Amino acid sequence: MSIPQGPDVLGPARLGPVELRNRVVKAATFEGKTPGGFVTQELVDYHLAVAEGGVGLTTVAYLAVAEEGPTGAGGIIVDERRARGLGQLAGAVHATGAKISGQLGHAGPVANGRSNGARAVAASRAFSPISWQWVHAATDDDLRRVTAQYAAAARILVDAGFDALEIHMAHSYLISSFLAPGLNRRRDRWGGSLANRAQLARQVARAVRLEVGSDAAVYAKLSLNDGFRGGLGEVEALELAHMLESDGTLDAFQMTGGSSLRNPMYLFRGEAPRQEFAQAMDQPLRTLMRLGGAAFLKEYPFEEGYFLGKARVWREELSTPLMLLGGINEKATMDRAMAEGFEYVAMARALLREPDLINRMAAHQADRGICIHCNRCMPTIYSEGGTHCPVRERADREASA
Repeated sequence: MSIPQGPDVLGPARLGPVELRNRVVKAATFEGKTPGGFVTQELVDYHLAVAEGGVGLTTVAYLAVAEEGPTGAGGIIVDERRARGLGQLAGAVHATGAKISGQLGHAGPVANGRSNGARAVAASRAFSPISWQWVHAATDDDLRRVTAQYAAAARILVDAGFDALEIHMAHSYLISSFLAPGLNRRRDRWGGSLANRAQLARQVARAVRLEVGSDAAVYAKLSLNDGFRGGLGEVEALELAHMLESDGTLDAFQMTGGSSLRNPMYLFRGEAPRQEFAQAMDQPLRTLMRLGGAAFLKEYPFEEGYFLGKARVWREELSTPLMLLGGINEKATMDRAMAEGFEYVAMARALLREPDLINRMAAHQADRGICIHCNRCMPTIYSEGGTHCPVRERADREASA
């Protein structure tokens, strides 16, 4: 079947004020390569692999804006102490011809308060199975502080040479916890209607844009559907996107789904590596995973471009440029996305398996990735070496034997 023509996904493009060499974005996935909370050579090498491999933009994941904001110890908190290392990372990526984005976030209820040594905050008070502690409801003072910290972190990243900023508004992180009616049980001005629940997302986007102006592209990671009862559903998710679009603060939306708290496999699809997760986790999470892993890590069949159907509704309704994410492995899917009006494609697992996939596609040496979506890369975030593809690691060992 012939595919309608759109822009060349491997040709030059713009993201806000930034010129990209192509429309392929390396999506943010936790690298697990900063055990001390600072940029390491391992983190630089991780992003160099995909930058040298041909992507237009690589995204550094989970850059926390506050002390209580990382998912756990070892996450980078953006402050002046990390600025030099972040600048070195940006410079290394730029030397390849690629651009670099920083994912600004606050883990909220997904944060391990015990590991961070700082109390976790969220839209509403809740018990955390991650830290075995109570997560506190954020106060007005907390939200003013965090909003200012988003802006301050944005400035540090831009001054360090980052070209783009991704504001994390999904996966039950802090902003997402306000958006989801089942996680936001507040009765003040931050709860109730979507207009109230969306206030934090909108004020953070405004604060970041006001801080950086046209010095960097600013876009948001938004959920098409949180994938659990009480999460942000498709109707309200689109309504939120309309609100953000009307504010005029963002250059693009990257569309995602699922919840790190309630349903992570809604995002990943494919095999659910429950046994591997249990083995990799510390107690009490190990026991919880063994007892309740089937309920937490649900299994969804993998299919190529699995968010495309839901994303089409956004493309029809919105004028903001869109990044299509979700099981993109084939050049034909990328071309289809361009033909249907999406401006960029975001890839993760396919590039973890083959960091040079985009170069090989450009050279007509490959038309699809070889990732098998076993998802055994997911538990490696807890490993000493950080996130990696065990299948690739095994293949490399066998090839060198």
